[in-house]
Amino acid sequence: MQRILFIMCSLLAFAAPAASAQQPVFDTHVHLRDGEASLREYRADVAKSGAALSGLAAMWFGGPHQALQGQLDKVRAGNDSIIALAAKHADVVPVATVHPYDGQAALDEVTRVAARGVRVLKIHPHTQRFDAADPRVLALVRHAGASGMAVLMDNANILPGDSERLFNLALQAPKTKFIFAHIGGMNFRFWNILALARTADGLFANNIHFEVSGAVVLAADSPIEDEFVWTLRNVGIDQVMLGSDYPQMGLGQAADALERLDLTDDEKAKIRSGNARKLFGR
Repeated sequence: MQRILFIMCSLLAFAAPAASAQQPVFDTHVHLRDGEASLREYRADVAKSGAALSGLAAMWFGGPHQALQGQLDKVRAGNDSIIALAAKHADVVPVATVHPYDGQAALDEVTRVAARGVRVLKIHPHTQRFDAADPRVLALVRHAGASGMAVLMDNANILPGDSERLFNLALQAPKTKFIFAHIGGMNFRFWNILALARTADGLFANNIHFEVSGAVVLAADSPIEDEFVWTLRNVGIDQVMLGSDYPQMGLGQAADALERLDLTDDEKAKIRSGNARKLFGR
């Protein structure tokens, strides 16, 4: 009898990861640099991992050679390409970009893509080579917020003072919703300050969301896992979303790492898909 119970428990333990892998996942960070071809490759990678995809936020640009300042024709064409891709695939949320230093032209492009239904703008201080504290960045994110767009920004702490600058930016643009990708990387500890910021009258508009690609993979089953989970709860589970940062990393890798964190099933469900679907109106 004991042997039978042992075998049954072993089988249940073996089946658990496969079952969890079938929970729907909304991937909030996908680079599709070659349109339909990239999307096919991405879907094949997701299927191979066993993850169940419920949607994805997709951008057309990325990488060290995509600064894009002054390349207005390329920016418009790229934005139009991701809008067209999303029109053909109901599960794709299009993510546009501009370069903040293009000034009024960048603001005009935000207005144009917002009118076409785009609800997410991605800008990247490191690869686009701009300073998040520059007044042109503040003008851009305020305009994006006023146009009904959330602003997705890289927050892997590749640049010194990354999280601090982004926090100040969010404080100065309280009507704009931000999504900070990678939740600060290995500097995720900084974001515990939000638990205190919420206690200060009139300081913080609770307008910061986080995407945890990369960081969740490093944290799962590591010496810092407990502190990472503590941070997710301090910033607010309702503010946290899962992403892959494909093609750098796969969705299956991120989903598996999330499952290994010591979070409740309800918390995992919100991070896996619920929060993103709510933010993106899906």
